[in-house]
Amino acid sequence: MILLFRIGFLEISWVDFIDIIAVTLLLYQVYKLMKGSIASKVFLGFIFLYLIYLIVNAAEMELLSAILGQFMGVGVLALIILFSPEIRKFLLILGKSTSFNREALLKNLPWKKHGSMHEFDFNPVIEAAKTLGGTYTGALIVFSKESELKFYVDSGDRIDGLISKRLLLAIFNKHSPLHDGAVIIHKGRILAARCILPVSDLDDLPAQFGLRHRAAIGMSETTDTLVLVVSEETGQLSIVRAGRIYHNLSIQEIRKMINDYFTEEKEKKEKEETEPFLQEDVGGTVPEDKLKTHEKLA
Repeated sequence: MILLFRIGFLEISWVDFIDIIAVTLLLYQVYKLMKGSIASKVFLGFIFLYLIYLIVNAAEMELLSAILGQFMGVGVLALIILFSPEIRKFLLILGKSTSFNREALLKNLPWKKHGSMHEFDFNPVIEAAKTLGGTYTGALIVFSKESELKFYVDSGDRIDGLISKRLLLAIFNKHSPLHDGAVIIHKGRILAARCILPVSDLDDLPAQFGLRHRAAIGMSETTDTLVLVVSEETGQLSIVRAGRIYHNLSIQEIRKMINDYFTEEKEKKEKEETEPFLQEDVGGTVPEDKLKTHEKLA
């Protein structure tokens, strides 16, 4: 083991240094995940108590060390019980970001790549949202481009119908039995209505955002979706993406954000296809004709 430096009787090696950095980053990510919730205060309290235990144990205070040791023995089980919602959220985020899930593997197959672009006419959704906002009718519409969100679809009533303005207005009509919940749209079809979404537990949301907005934020935090919210109180339109809410948007802004969401993958693919035009030739420079071609494609 290669010695890095020594502090008194402590010998710090490169492995110890890397270990400390890794634990620091892990604790920071856990705190960042729980920031804004009551669980963050419990987590900080547990870390503080654990540091006291380490100090007491190093000072060989046997009685206090034995008492704290017994507490730490059941501490892991207690943490699992206390932080079960946060652990579930962490695993959802991990599963969403990893490339080893079934949908990502299928998407990368050669015969699947051409069918991965989800281009459809979302103008009926825009027109329906405009009408719903004008009549102060609340609505919650989830767009998904990669997953069918089967877990959330099964929580509501399956429709599997083509998108139309009149269908959306009928669903979110205040007298409709389907209005209380979210509509999920995937590949140009309304998969289900009256779907139950996870509610965000953020504490710093403004008072004007009710349960509908919290559900939209919670859904965007745990899935790669874009959520359109129509406020029942103000009639204002909002877009929620990746835990961030864009409030009081115009119809043009709504249209642009939805279009950007569905063209991200297409633009990325086009960028990858145009990258060879920037590659250097044998002489070490970019040919002028290729550079002009790339500028036109950009």
